[in-house]
Amino acid sequence: MTNTKPRDVQAIYIAAETFALRSRSWNRLRFEIEYALEKGTTANSFLIQGTLPALIDPPGGTFTEIYLDELRSRINILDINYVILGHVNQNRIDTLKALLKINNRITFICTNAGAIALRQSLENIKIQVVRGEETLDLGKGHILKFIPTSTPRHPDELCTYDSKTQILYTDKFFGAHICGDQVFDEGWSHLLGDRRYYFDSTMANQVRQVEAALDKLTDFPAVFYAPGHGPMVKYGLHELINLYRQWSEAQKQQNISVALLFASAYGNTTTIANALARGITKAGVAVELINCESAEPEEIKTAIEKSSGFLIGSPTLAGHLPTQVQTALGIVLSTATKSYQAGVFGSYGWSGEAVDIISGKLKDAGYTLAFEPIRIKFTPTEATLQVCEETGTDFAQTLKQSKKVRTTLNPGSTVEQAVGRIVGSLCVLTIQRGEISTAMLASWVAQATFNPPGLTIAVAKDRAIESYLYEGDRFVLNILEQGKQLRKHFMKKFAPGEDRFTDIQVESAEGGVILPDGLAYLECRVSQRMECGDHWMLYAIVENGKLLQSNGLTAIHYRKTASSY
Repeated sequence: MTNTKPRDVQAIYIAAETFALRSRSWNRLRFEIEYALEKGTTANSFLIQGTLPALIDPPGGTFTEIYLDELRSRINILDINYVILGHVNQNRIDTLKALLKINNRITFICTNAGAIALRQSLENIKIQVVRGEETLDLGKGHILKFIPTSTPRHPDELCTYDSKTQILYTDKFFGAHICGDQVFDEGWSHLLGDRRYYFDSTMANQVRQVEAALDKLTDFPAVFYAPGHGPMVKYGLHELINLYRQWSEAQKQQNISVALLFASAYGNTTTIANALARGITKAGVAVELINCESAEPEEIKTAIEKSSGFLIGSPTLAGHLPTQVQTALGIVLSTATKSYQAGVFGSYGWSGEAVDIISGKLKDAGYTLAFEPIRIKFTPTEATLQVCEETGTDFAQTLKQSKKVRTTLNPGSTVEQAVGRIVGSLCVLTIQRGEISTAMLASWVAQATFNPPGLTIAVAKDRAIESYLYEGDRFVLNILEQGKQLRKHFMKKFAPGEDRFTDIQVESAEGGVILPDGLAYLECRVSQRMECGDHWMLYAIVENGKLLQSNGLTAIHYRKTASSY
């Protein structure tokens, strides 16, 4: 259930003359794909009280008043000289306006891309643009060094290093969307699931830029990293850096890639792009995210040449495509062969012609669209984000099928046939979260413990449902009865966003739905989650359940080969 605990700001002294002001929200969030675990979030801001005080990354507008109240208890806002911005986005503007209303002498420090975005929202402001060689002496020994770390999603990304405290402020890098009292990462290994999900959602589609950023950041001897979201990284610092490199390298090793080109006016098309990218990477296909607003033509051409398919996303501006998207589309048409799989998406406010323009030009040029163009009005909802993620997964699977990618090295071998003889109960795992309800057919299920009663379930990484099966999540496991028709219903392929329960009798339960026509059901909670090759292995505690058909027999799934279900 949604946590109704109010927002607050947690102020913590973390180093000499340095405070962390952590704006916390326990509410479930899903306005971006990286928030899908719905564990709330912490927006981290920092106050350095040098002779010339500076703020780093004030939070979004939902925290403005309580943030300023907490800030006033630490410093006279009139004394603040600098506000350093790791990136500029619209939800931060309200807080910046409130600060300027109190102190219009503030100088903003950001990259050139950040300065352009800032001037679109704020007038008559002082901006100091940094390009990577500059330092800023705040006094009392706090000499700041700036590290531009541009990515397609955040072209204005900027990290900051304080040579006195040896704190590296990493903004979007090394974060996690979780909310709680923990300031540092004691017991760091239990946070890895959240950090991995954050990486997969925000970094896995731009690993070239991530690796370039890592090369820059590791030149600075940091005591700990202070990211924009979640606990600060101290105890697991070196392990997390190595994992970022491992996860990035794993993406580069994929033998199929998708070029995902986009531009965005208000961030909504970016949100759609990220959901599509998340779905693609889940299916074991690499994504090269290309922001047309900052990418060079040669970069776009190279990404298309390396890819096996492409997606193009655009907002609609006065009934037309942005110039950058027009340029990118021209490069695509002159570079991509007609056999490429293609897709189109975009957001709009009133008319939405951009998606139709791109679709029309691709069709006229002889390309086949792998899915119906995605057109989303205004801000994507939780349901539409799920549809986008599932569409991305389907797109990736289509590419793998066309490339004849196999799941095993020796199909038909005696080992594969032997493994295939392992049988399991046929079940339907169901999830219900707000307006989202979904299900999957499962046969890799086994009892694991007597006390507490527990079981294991293997869930393929490309399953749409896996995003709802993290530690603490609840679900219902419906065990099917031999000879019943429920199996046939759930064996069919569902389109992205399609209702899995059409014409099926269901009853609501904690975390999922019960199928009364099944043999039995178990209400479960995920206790542990482990990455195992192309699947996630879940260990779940059974919290409730019931036998529905006392004389029925469990449906069993028999296989001849281990290369498929």
